[in-house]
Amino acid sequence: MGRRDRFTPSDDRYESMRFNRCGRSGIKLPAVSLGLWHNFGGMDSLENARLMLRRAFDLGITHFDLANNYGPPYGSAEETFGLILAQDLAPFRDELIISSKAGWDMWPGPYGDWGSRKYLVASLDQSLERMGLDYVDVFYHHRPDAETPLEETMAALDFIVRSGRALYVGISQYPPELTVRAADILEGLGTPCLIHQPRYSMLDRWIEDGLLEVLTDRGIGCIVFSPLAQGLLTDRYLEGVPMDSRAARGDSYLSPRQVTDDVVGRVRRLDEVARTRGQSMAQLAIAWVLRQPGVTSALIGASRCEQIDDAVGALGSAALSSEELSAIDEILAR
Repeated sequence: MGRRDRFTPSDDRYESMRFNRCGRSGIKLPAVSLGLWHNFGGMDSLENARLMLRRAFDLGITHFDLANNYGPPYGSAEETFGLILAQDLAPFRDELIISSKAGWDMWPGPYGDWGSRKYLVASLDQSLERMGLDYVDVFYHHRPDAETPLEETMAALDFIVRSGRALYVGISQYPPELTVRAADILEGLGTPCLIHQPRYSMLDRWIEDGLLEVLTDRGIGCIVFSPLAQGLLTDRYLEGVPMDSRAARGDSYLSPRQVTDDVVGRVRRLDEVARTRGQSMAQLAIAWVLRQPGVTSALIGASRCEQIDDAVGALGSAALSSEELSAIDEILAR
């Protein structure tokens, strides 16, 4: 990717984006954030990645979310982001919230996975080098670790902040009880938990069973990933599994077996609700997760700029009415 043109972001990039306070912190996040889980790896188009990041920033998306093993191959999404940051976004670094994570497998051997102090600190050092950063704004422990003492993992997050590697820390996919324990430990160390990143969508509502209540009570923000259920909550699969779709490719996170007649039938009925609101199915799914007062931001993925436009477009519609919410609950309960 040559330096063919200098990026000048839109002057009105903050006029239409909604920003929500992250728990009881001083940080506000855009209601829609962009994750680089898919489509930003070393096997993907660098030019397309650049166009998507530019478009997102033009629309007021200031939060970009990564992890050490996003790719493929592992680490390549951070390398891609680092290249585009240096070329296009570096002058606007102070307008960005950049996050990364560690907790899943990253390198061979016993020190490249889970939640030890050694793994988390070493992994973040590698992430910073790949992205060309001195610090990240938010660093997460990516998943609970039943074998490493929680005190060690949280002390590692505290050290990461105190050493200047991150400004804030968060956790991902922690159940309610473990979230309380983690928050207590971090608070005692003087480094409060800023944010929790759980999976949440119309098809996966587990955080409604206690986690949202805990986060609200503790003043912790909540950014939900997979609000479109890996594409199931779009119009992508309404007529079957397209040959060029993620499910057809045998993606490890979405298989043809998940695109069942029952799921497709529900999504078709949800799509009817969306159409009556003048929305796409994806926009309805994003509006639905954001209906929760405790949800700070919807973390979307994208493979092209038009999908980012569509997601941000969800913010321009009226709030879901009680009648619409009841209709959606009836569809999801069947």
